[in-house]
Amino acid sequence: MNPELFKDSPSGRVIQVGQGEIAYWSFVPNPLPPMLTFDSALIRLLSDADRALGELAGLGRALPNPHLLINPFIRREAVLSSRIEGTQTDLADLYAFEAGQLALPGLKPTPAHADAREVLNYVRALEYSLERLSELPISLRFIRETHARLMEGVRGNQATPGEFRHTQNWIGAPGCTLNDATYVPPPVVEMSAALDAFEKYLHAQDELPPLVRLALIHYQFEAVHPFIDGNGRIGRLLISLLLVHWNLLPLPLLYLSAFFEQHRQDYYDLLMAVSTRGAWHEWVSFFLRGVAEQARDAVVRAKHLQDLQSRWRSKYQRARGAGLLLGIVDELFNVPVLVPRQVAKKFRVSHQSAMQVLRRLEHDEILKEITGKQRNRLFVAPEIIQISE
Repeated sequence: MNPELFKDSPSGRVIQVGQGEIAYWSFVPNPLPPMLTFDSALIRLLSDADRALGELAGLGRALPNPHLLINPFIRREAVLSSRIEGTQTDLADLYAFEAGQLALPGLKPTPAHADAREVLNYVRALEYSLERLSELPISLRFIRETHARLMEGVRGNQATPGEFRHTQNWIGAPGCTLNDATYVPPPVVEMSAALDAFEKYLHAQDELPPLVRLALIHYQFEAVHPFIDGNGRIGRLLISLLLVHWNLLPLPLLYLSAFFEQHRQDYYDLLMAVSTRGAWHEWVSFFLRGVAEQARDAVVRAKHLQDLQSRWRSKYQRARGAGLLLGIVDELFNVPVLVPRQVAKKFRVSHQSAMQVLRRLEHDEILKEITGKQRNRLFVAPEIIQISE
């Protein structure tokens, strides 16, 4: 790491670790909060983000059965947050993997099993953490538990699931050394102190607006980089969890990974700019634009899904066998990729009865069977996938 880039930064200090040939430089961020000037431009961005988030929160509270719409949002976030880290799994692949199929036959090459498993782990980590919020505040222990679910069974033992790192890590081009790295986070002793200060800030009363605090917290977690692997995903996951934990949203409806993935280079550059030159204003502005954009996007997607569900339910309200039909239609918003035997098991009907309903939904172009086989069939709801992607 080039210490000259960081030596005059107001956001932290650069330190030399070790001596002689094994010496290297690392960056230790200052405790939060930093000095931040609220000019008119930043105030407008904050107002816009607050207004958009408020609309999304209102929609979430008004939904008659919001949990039917949560799963598509969670899985979209899992795909996009993992994609920032280089996975190739998309939303349809994830649903197919959950259904026991690695990929959707005939549509595209099979993704790597490890990629699909990583994305599914993100889903499980987020679902676990949302439940855990009722028992444990967001803390270092909470973060370690979430990381354990995220990294379970992936990328070998070097990921040390659920443990903060005991060795130095760094960020840079593949194969680079500590001295060639773009960024080297604090060594273990300084990392521990930084994490202690980070936890205190999570629990502190702060006069800064909550969305600004979220921007600061996300930067700080990424700067400390406390895990061997999975830091980016945990850092982005914390945004969604804190929005719910702080009662800014009633449900996990807002995710910023789509915005970060779309503006990936800006995302990395602005995080780095905070470390090198204290560019807090630029980073917070970027973050608030992301909140506003993704909150409006979530409102549109939620309304589309709600309208689609209403249309399908109206279609089958008086149909023969309406109970099973409506049950499967609702289930599609949880799992838009269905396997007949799983449908039969969930609704406690025969395989034949399940197939009759699935064929009817296929005939009505709500479902599409994509294997072309007589056995081990897989039915997909393309409209739900399209809205959710």
